[in-house]
Amino acid sequence: MADENNRIKLIAHRDFDRRDDMYEIVDFLNKNLKTKGLMFGLRNDPDDEKKMTIKIYEV
Repeated sequence: MADENNRIKLIAHRDFDRRDDMYEIVDFLNKNLKTKGLMFGLRNDPDDEKKMTIKIYEV
């Protein structure tokens, strides 16, 4: 569980090649795993437009 002072805790992150449909997957995961205390984030790499980073948080 995330500690009381910091309500969101980063569990894991990974960089990978960009896929345009990843936003749909992350949206699906967020909608279906919110009740399990998990949240997913996705961002484009600002230094390399062909890379993305996905992050998993415990909330």
